[in-house]
Amino acid sequence: MKTVQISLNSIDKVKAFVNEIGKLDHDFDLVSGRYVIDAKSIMGIFSLDLSKPIDLNIHADGSDLEEVMEKIKDYII
Repeated sequence: MKTVQISLNSIDKVKAFVNEIGKLDHDFDLVSGRYVIDAKSIMGIFSLDLSKPIDLNIHADGSDLEEVMEKIKDYII
């Protein structure tokens, strides 16, 4: 598992982010304070405070992790 900080500070960024990771077969969790939600859930993401950076836990490794990092590079802080 790898954790990175991402920024989803607009509705368009949230939609694009969910579309990108929805195509991947791995599990992703967003962690904001004491809340942990499925990163593929657009409704869950909108329940978070999007004005602050959010931790993204990526449950992948090796070459799969490299592919994931390439797909989400635009959201990483």
